[in-house]
Amino acid sequence: MIRVLLYGLGPIGTMVARQLATRDGFRMVGAVDVDPAKVGRDIADIAGLSRPLRVKVDGDASTAIRKAKPDVAVLCTSSSMKRVFPQIETILKRKVPIVSTTEELSYPVKRNAALARKIDAMAKRARVAVLSTGVNPGFAMDTLPIALSAVCERVESITVRRVQDARSRRLPFQQKIGAGLTREQFALQVERGSIRHVGLAESIAMIADAMGWRLDKVTDEIQPKIAVATVSSDYLSVDAGYVSGIIQDGAGYRNGARLVALHMEAYLGAPESFDTTIIEGSPSLVMTVPGGIPGDIATASIVVNSIPKVLRSAPGLQTMRHLSLPSYFSGS
Repeated sequence: MIRVLLYGLGPIGTMVARQLATRDGFRMVGAVDVDPAKVGRDIADIAGLSRPLRVKVDGDASTAIRKAKPDVAVLCTSSSMKRVFPQIETILKRKVPIVSTTEELSYPVKRNAALARKIDAMAKRARVAVLSTGVNPGFAMDTLPIALSAVCERVESITVRRVQDARSRRLPFQQKIGAGLTREQFALQVERGSIRHVGLAESIAMIADAMGWRLDKVTDEIQPKIAVATVSSDYLSVDAGYVSGIIQDGAGYRNGARLVALHMEAYLGAPESFDTTIIEGSPSLVMTVPGGIPGDIATASIVVNSIPKVLRSAPGLQTMRHLSLPSYFSGS
């Protein structure tokens, strides 16, 4: 049995909890959340499980780890490395490995390099591994195209297109892509950094490093998708002329040539969801996942499936590029 402590019981954290509860080989032994409405309640109650687990949510991480003695902590609290750093520090002081969903931690770029070095050093001192993963970043727009390139004798460029109908996603995701805002509100939130897909720069860096490409320019551009007719999800309704979601393009260049291009659209009412990887080279390859890779269940799944890999990994800050090949883990 792998003893797991959950840190953060938002939508993804509770999805992880539900998977852990139904898979052999895992046992939830502790949970942490800062929400007073969750503290003191059974994990099963918060995650909507049919039977109690007799594991209550604690408001203090250090206390929870000391009581639970977990083999690993799953951290699902924030996209920002700066925000999760104190949480990671608390966990590593107890010498517990970490699997996180922090997008900026998936493959830290220059602005987060100093924090990444600190986390790597702390993890090595604790002799445990730290990994951040998810569907994107972590798989669809980086790990998957990197793996596909393994059959190429030459790669000239990599393009990934990810289009999602956001009506099926959770409310926080729909809010994060600006659904329901005016153009002006959207532009203001983009300027503040509160509306953007976090991870394109990280995925570009991961792909480039895997290919051995030294980039001299990386771009990340955001624009709104405007609804042409009223469109609704289970959570909100967007009238024509308002923002239904986001269009974001990231690219990596060397000597003026675009080597990596990542295009993402996530909006309410997209007529078709899909994930497509295009490799120009020898051989040139095109791979499409019709319907797309479901964002929420895929994120929870790759987190759970990565736990055994992290427990066997070398100490330090790891990435999906360096981890052993990820796969489904039945637990039996």
